[in-house]
Amino acid sequence: MLKRVGVWSLRVTMLMPGEEDNGSSFSSTSVLSQSEETEPEGEEKICIVCGDKATGYHFHVMSCEGCKGFFRRSISKGIRFTCPFSQNCVVTKAKRRQCQACRLQKCLDAGMRKDMIMSADALLMRRAVRNRKKQERHTKVQPAAAEALTDEQEQLIQLLVDVHKRNIDASFSKFIEFRPPDRLLTHVVKSRACSSPLLTQEPPSPICSEEFWEEQESPNHVASPEAISMLPHFTDISTFMIQQVVKFAKEIPDFRSLPIDDQIALLKGATLEMCQLQINTVFNEQTLIWECGQISYSIEDGILIGYQKDYLQPVIKFHINLRKLRLHTAEYVLLEAIALFSPDRSGVTERDLIDKIQEKMAITLKCYIDQNRPHYESRFLYAKLLSVLTELRSLTMESTRQIFHIQHKNNFVIAPLLKEIVS
Repeated sequence: MLKRVGVWSLRVTMLMPGEEDNGSSFSSTSVLSQSEETEPEGEEKICIVCGDKATGYHFHVMSCEGCKGFFRRSISKGIRFTCPFSQNCVVTKAKRRQCQACRLQKCLDAGMRKDMIMSADALLMRRAVRNRKKQERHTKVQPAAAEALTDEQEQLIQLLVDVHKRNIDASFSKFIEFRPPDRLLTHVVKSRACSSPLLTQEPPSPICSEEFWEEQESPNHVASPEAISMLPHFTDISTFMIQQVVKFAKEIPDFRSLPIDDQIALLKGATLEMCQLQINTVFNEQTLIWECGQISYSIEDGILIGYQKDYLQPVIKFHINLRKLRLHTAEYVLLEAIALFSPDRSGVTERDLIDKIQEKMAITLKCYIDQNRPHYESRFLYAKLLSVLTELRSLTMESTRQIFHIQHKNNFVIAPLLKEIVS
């Protein structure tokens, strides 16, 4: 389904340049379109009257702007010129002003037609028509005004946001009954950001150095007491976040309407993805720390638990890039809902129904972005968010592998709820 909704990419519209009124005059019977000819590209155009650079056919003759205007004024005003010489003056770009009589005669001899000169009223009318058409073209190429969210979409957004507020606590204010790790520093840890060489130009801290990574990932490495102390806390926080996702999903009517087996299949497939989206709201892209109320977590904590470099560095980059989008609460929640209602999860039976629900969520997200974001932001934001969901799939698959790696490395028993999710 995501491939289908992804086709809502913006169409690039080429802005057609407006026609400028160059003052050329055409007959009121539209003789212009029949008499004007097109010169081959790249061929230099020369005014037949004076030899200056021509701008096109005017009054049925290839001519320059100067001779075009001179002929129109002379005929319109009915001026009679007299040649002071032999009525055979040379008319060139440099001398065309010396004898107006010979210049006018040369215009006529070249084939300029008096009947193609429009009256002042007709000229004003033509200019008005041109301006109107120009304005119409300009209006057409402007970004289409975003359609207002429907009442149903407004209600859906409000429902999801309310359910999210009741059940998702990214600041962990309700995370009370947990086993604190010996190593984790609360409050103070916010000032110690990991400096991975791939993420910053600052010198890496010892805990993130290549030597540290090599030691941690060595087959003979024995988990430190600090790492062991982190695992019970890791179990508690994982259980807490999974419970939040389950509560959130159960309050969504579309989710409750599905068979229980499909509900389980969707939760098993989407929970870790939704958790990543939730903790992004408290991620500080400057310090690379998740500021969860009184407790803060850094990449160092993940390293001590046993997560590997090949997983943690892409995770950090993912959170940095997502955080920079400055998503609204509604965008985060709709993104979580789209991830939840994925019809391609293993074990799903009502695929068509779930696909329709996901499409409804995706369309609502697109409409919300179009209506609430400036055009320069909304053009690509929706496409970026679809790519976020794709990237989440890859991170979640690696996250599952990492969890089993931690279990095997530390001879650690995974919490039952987490085990159910990653099984």
